[in-house]
Amino acid sequence: MAQDTLFRDSPRDPAPPSGVMTAHIDGGARGNPGPSAYGVIVRNSEGKIVKELGEYLGLQTNNFAEYSGLVAALEYAQKEKIPALKIFSDSELLVKQMKGQYKVKSPGLIPLYERARSLARQLQHFSIQHVRREQNRDADRMVNQVLDKRERKV
Repeated sequence: MAQDTLFRDSPRDPAPPSGVMTAHIDGGARGNPGPSAYGVIVRNSEGKIVKELGEYLGLQTNNFAEYSGLVAALEYAQKEKIPALKIFSDSELLVKQMKGQYKVKSPGLIPLYERARSLARQLQHFSIQHVRREQNRDADRMVNQVLDKRERKV
C-alpha cells in the first residue's frame, strides 16, 4: 500500500506552523476485550497541559480504545479551532495504520480510523509519531484513573 503523504513525517514535509500543540494519547483494556478507556493529554506549544480527556468505553479491545483516544484528541482540536496538532502514541499499530503503512482490517476499527483521518485532514498541520510506553506515561495514567474510578463504582 502506498503511503499517504498527509500522514507521514519526512524531511520533505512542510514545517509545522509555530505554536503547534501536542497530544499524548493512550487506550487500554483490562482483558482484550474487557473494560476499556482512553486518555488524552493536550499540551500547548510551551508544554503546559491545557486539557486532559478520559472516557470509559465499556467492553472493548485495546485497539478500539487507542483509536477512541485519537478521535477524542482530534475532536477536541476541531472544537477548539486548533490548526496544528502533533499526536504521540505508544500504539505502533495505530500509528502505522494512520500513516498508511498498514491496512485496517478489523471491522470494528474501520469507522474510527475513517473518522480520525477525516478530522486530521481538516487541520492545517497534522502529524503522528510512535513513542515508547515510558514516554506516554501521562496518557497511560489517565486511562488507569478512568478504569480505576469505574471499578470503584461497580
